[in-house]
Amino acid sequence: MSGVWVWVENSNGTAATISREVIGAARTVADELNEDLVGIVFGHEVSGVADEAFDLGVDEVVGSDDETLAHFRVEAAGPLLAHLAQEREPAVILIGDSTQGNDLAAWTAAELDAGLVVDAVAIEVDDETVKATRSVYANKLLSTTFVKEGLQIMTLRSRAFPQAESTGDTGDAEWVDAVVAEDDIPSKVTGFESKEGTVSLTDASIIISGGRGVAGPEGFEPIQELVDVLGGAMGASRAAVDAGWIPYEHQVGQTGKTVSPDLYIACGISGAIQHQAGMRTSKVIVAINKDPDAPIFALARYGIVGDLFKVVPALTAVFKERLGK
Repeated sequence: MSGVWVWVENSNGTAATISREVIGAARTVADELNEDLVGIVFGHEVSGVADEAFDLGVDEVVGSDDETLAHFRVEAAGPLLAHLAQEREPAVILIGDSTQGNDLAAWTAAELDAGLVVDAVAIEVDDETVKATRSVYANKLLSTTFVKEGLQIMTLRSRAFPQAESTGDTGDAEWVDAVVAEDDIPSKVTGFESKEGTVSLTDASIIISGGRGVAGPEGFEPIQELVDVLGGAMGASRAAVDAGWIPYEHQVGQTGKTVSPDLYIACGISGAIQHQAGMRTSKVIVAINKDPDAPIFALARYGIVGDLFKVVPALTAVFKERLGK
């Protein structure tokens, strides 16, 4: 075996937040297995990402700097990771549970006929086996899952683990060639459209979500004011998205995004099990609903029975005063 591997997802020349979290968790795993922690860096002009990985605590970096890897495509990254894993036989590969990470983990596991455990919210080492704690049955229960033999590939949920801190360490990366030529990659990246000034739901430490109780697109306006004051992200229930009041990219739940912020404020959301599946691991949940029997109150640490159109503006005013905005 050649260490515990962590895939360092990167964008615009820096390691993604979720990868900083995975490195932190992987460091503990590597120490308990008495293995080196190896950062895997793919991209183009990513020497700075390799330096960042060393600073975050990895012992070695194996990277590939190639134009075919400039933008993530699983058809390019998957064969390369599978090739390296087959050649060097790592004990375990840990990957962030992002869109890219899930694609890469699934491709690699299928290519190598390896076991795959996804969406871990905690991990521990038992002898030489890495065991993952996962939510099951729409987050109603927690289960312990592990790969019985061979390569262990796991994805870790965003915001479930503390980020690795700067160590000041440096090192020299080992650079390898890509294994797939551009002409052999069926997908092509023609450009990107990004939204400026918004906070990603998966990265947000504060999320304020609206549900059926907002009663229309205009009902999200007071919620947006609170989002702006707290510097958070806007979320929504499936009911609000299905009604066309807000785009799908804001949907939290079993058929939307799974989030784990420090603070989740549910406004006018009854708390169907499908919505709970996407947010119940939030550290602090606040529910605002006119119905005192709404299921969301059973999940919330703090509940406010009242009209969100009165409660939310009042909260916004208080936060503005407290935060000096």
